Amino acid sequence: MATLPSPPPALPSPVIDSHVHLDLIGEFGGVEVGQGLALADAVAVPQVIQVGIDLPSSRRAVDLAADYEAVLGAAVGVHPNEAPDRIKSGDFAADLLGLAELALAPNVVAIGETGLDHFRTEPAGRHDQEAAFREHIRLARATNRTLIIHDRDAHSQVLDVLATEDLPDRVVFHCFSGDVAMAREVAAAGWFLSFSGVITFKNAPELRAAAQAVPLTSILVETDAPFLTPAPNRGRPNASYLLPYTVAEVARCCETELEVMCRQLAANTRRAFGLAIS
Repeated sequence: MATLPSPPPALPSPVIDSHVHLDLIGEFGGVEVGQGLALADAVAVPQVIQVGIDLPSSRRAVDLAADYEAVLGAAVGVHPNEAPDRIKSGDFAADLLGLAELALAPNVVAIGETGLDHFRTEPAGRHDQEAAFREHIRLARATNRTLIIHDRDAHSQVLDVLATEDLPDRVVFHCFSGDVAMAREVAAAGWFLSFSGVITFKNAPELRAAAQAVPLTSILVETDAPFLTPAPNRGRPNASYLLPYTVAEVARCCETELEVMCRQLAANTRRAFGLAIS
């Protein structure tokens, strides 16, 4: 098992990890699901949203939400970097049918992650990637589920697609990576910006400015674990119990008392996924 980073101090009020891949943490970080959830609970991260990246992992997400009370809900989708190959192989139609069936489960709160990634997907695959994105949007709308967007190096293109589709009521920009202008546009549309551990990196001043530029009611936080581990553990496998580092940085950027920020984030996350405010 990988050596786990030491846990940060517990948050003063509970916060939800809005985007995690629990099934991958074991593969990359050696942290078993139950252990990871217990570690997170100990630092006041008692609940998570488990996110699928293909049909098998989406099924696992639904199962984890059924098996663990701490998994507040599941998201089901085909990751944008997987979508072009699935379309070319003729398998995406079956994927979509499977996702539509899963989306009806009561513990499914979102469709995704989906979107556009121009960093890893070459130009030849981008048409198919966009087609898959549009199908996910339509599924989210039809099932009244939140849309979780993966946007990497494709900011304007993602916004262009959203402008031409009938959207669901709730939209989350997972691991938001845009600038201040985009942050304001996303918030003005009533969508949510989810900040990951990247906001703690020294080379992310624009991201910190983006967090400061939007209303507190627009902000979520996430780990995207096992990826994007926040400082001071950057480069090591991530897990939900490291979320307090990100929360503290967001509070600092927004010049907001940590406990106030925690309470706001918890309420925002429940609203973002159509859940009752506890």
